[in-house]
Amino acid sequence: MTEFHDWHNKTLAEKVVRKLCRNFFNGMYFGTSAEAAAYILEQVTPGMQVAFGGSMTIRYLQIRQKAAEKGAILIDHGAEGLTDSQKLEVMRRELTSDLFISSTNAITADGILVNVDGYGNRVAAMIFGPQKVIVVAGINKIVKDEEAAFDRLGLVAGPMNMKRLNRGTPCTEDAVCHNCSAENRGCRAYTIIRKRPAHTPTDVIIVGENLGM
Repeated sequence: MTEFHDWHNKTLAEKVVRKLCRNFFNGMYFGTSAEAAAYILEQVTPGMQVAFGGSMTIRYLQIRQKAAEKGAILIDHGAEGLTDSQKLEVMRRELTSDLFISSTNAITADGILVNVDGYGNRVAAMIFGPQKVIVVAGINKIVKDEEAAFDRLGLVAGPMNMKRLNRGTPCTEDAVCHNCSAENRGCRAYTIIRKRPAHTPTDVIIVGENLGM
C-alpha cells in the first residue's frame, strides 16, 4: 500500500468519523487492524459477558481468542458443536451481553450504518440490549450514501455471505442479489441506523484496511 493509499484512507475515514460523532456514536479511526484489536481488548475485563455478531472482520482480528484469554465469558452462536436450537438460545443471550462486538455491512459518508441480517440477532443487538456495542469496519465498507449502501448489500455483502454459508441461493451463481424467495435466503431484516440508539453506547471503529465482506 502506497503513501497515497494511506493518505486517502485516513482522510476519508476521519471525515466519516466526524459525521459518526455528530450522529452521537463514538467514532474513531485506526490505521491497522492490530491497533483496533488492542483498543477493543482494552474494553474487555475478566468475567465480562462478551458476545459476537457473525462477522468475518471480528474473526480476522482474533478478538474471541484474546477476550477468552483475558477471562471474559464468551457468548458466541458461532461456537463449534452447537445444535440449531442451542444456537438460537445463544443468540437470545447475546442480546443481554455486557459487550456486543460486530461489524457492519456499510457505513455511509454521512456516518449512517446500513445492514442486512437473516435471523435479525445481529442488527437487534446493535440497536438495543447489550450494555455496550462495538462496531468494527474496514475502509472498504465506506460508501457514498444510503443508496450506495444498499447497492453494496446486493452486490457484495449479500452474495459473498450466502456463498460463505453455502446457501445455494441465486446470488451464489452470479454474485448479484435477485431479491429471491428462496427458503434459505439470508437477506431478511434490513436496518438503517442514522443516529446512535438512545440507550446503547456504541463505538464505531473504522480501520484503514480492507476487512470482511
